[in-house]
Amino acid sequence: MGRIIYLMGKSSTGKDTIYKRLLQEMTPSLQRIVPYTTRPMRSGEHQGVEYFFTDEAGFQKLQQDGKVIEAREYHTMYGLWRYFTADDGQIAPEANYIMIGTPEGFGMLQNYFGREKMLPVLIEVDDGVRLQRALNRERKQQNPKYTEMCRRFLADSEDFAEDKLREVGIGRSFVNENLENCIVEIKQYLSEELAIN
Repeated sequence: MGRIIYLMGKSSTGKDTIYKRLLQEMTPSLQRIVPYTTRPMRSGEHQGVEYFFTDEAGFQKLQQDGKVIEAREYHTMYGLWRYFTADDGQIAPEANYIMIGTPEGFGMLQNYFGREKMLPVLIEVDDGVRLQRALNRERKQQNPKYTEMCRRFLADSEDFAEDKLREVGIGRSFVNENLENCIVEIKQYLSEELAIN
């Protein structure tokens, strides 16, 4: 296996947009790892693109089969939502991969694959900008879940605390004030790290 580029950032930092651009501009050098979730699909999401959407029974089956690499659970206003990565045949030898996750998930994948296989990319944005972006996105949903949006926003402070980032070896970050500049900076960093163009 090559390396796994692991994009992280608090909610509404632009991770999905950056992920899609990196895949588009760096393919075939990068392949996707699609994680799983038990949360409901949002407007504009598609099965097998952002996530494999499943239910609790689907998670438990993969868990029983020893296929779950890492898993996180969130007790939301709408019930238990799980996010997890499975050893489901997506990862092949010698390829480089890209995925989105959290510092906790990054740490678990490091334990599974080894620190040398993981390449963290932390995206940062001012909290006020993030909150406005989150609100704008939620307003576009057919059934906006503002309470859950606020819970997620507040939980980010704990999930991305400096001590947690240091614990799993995440030091460098990329500020997404200007999307194009941020992408150029990340691509240069990845090209150097992976020795790809």
